[in-house]
Amino acid sequence: MNYPEPVKVLCVDDEKNVLKALRRVFMDDDYEILTASSGEEGLQVLEEEMPVQVVISDYRMPGMNGVDFLREVCERWPDTVRIVLSGYADTASVVAAINEGQIYKFVPKPWNDDELRVTVSNALEKYFLQKENTRLTEELKEKNRELTLLNENLERLVEERTEELRFRNLILERGQKILDTLPVGVVGIDTEGFIVAANSEAVRFFSSLGRGGLGDRIEDAFPEELLDFVARLDEEEKIHRYTSEGKACEIRGKKMTFPEGQEGKVLVIIREVEGV
Repeated sequence: MNYPEPVKVLCVDDEKNVLKALRRVFMDDDYEILTASSGEEGLQVLEEEMPVQVVISDYRMPGMNGVDFLREVCERWPDTVRIVLSGYADTASVVAAINEGQIYKFVPKPWNDDELRVTVSNALEKYFLQKENTRLTEELKEKNRELTLLNENLERLVEERTEELRFRNLILERGQKILDTLPVGVVGIDTEGFIVAANSEAVRFFSSLGRGGLGDRIEDAFPEELLDFVARLDEEEKIHRYTSEGKACEIRGKKMTFPEGQEGKVLVIIREVEGV
């Protein structure tokens, strides 16, 4: 089996013959077999050789016994899969350690070579599966962090955009109020021929603007005479005298380009007062 990284198996036993026997068990496997004759030596080997994927330890050893050694391994290198070898006399103690979650597998002595190889193969599968799960979990956490950041930025952008729109609407409202105080009529026309602005004085003169003229086409608001005048407007101001229903006015108009690069036409309607 191909593994994503070199495989190391540490065997710990105070009997040299047992260590030699364990080497023979895995001689046909693509593992690097490390050995130690005590728990203390095993910890030193792990410090120097990590990562070590699997640790196999005898239970009965002078000084630090196998379960205590593997418990220390669990605390310092929790990803390492831990296996204990023991005679049947120690079964109760070893099972208790397994139940505490410190040991992956208990293998009785004398072991069966094929079964031990399968156990180590399964231990490696567990190790790499757990490592991949950890990687995917961290990747998911990172994606979630990125998503959270994007959401925060989106919320900020929405707030900024909302505030910008609120500010623009305020400016438009104030601009309309200023236009409505002028003694002359003002009408704004976009490049498509739609009425985009009209103040109160313009509405009073052209009653058609009072029927919701904003957003309407000029053909629906102005007579043919004024449509021709609007069509001829350019950057040079033009003047047109207009009379309708007894109301006379002077209409000044020109084509304009605004700071945003938008173009349009503006009409200024100056009502003629009788007797002046």
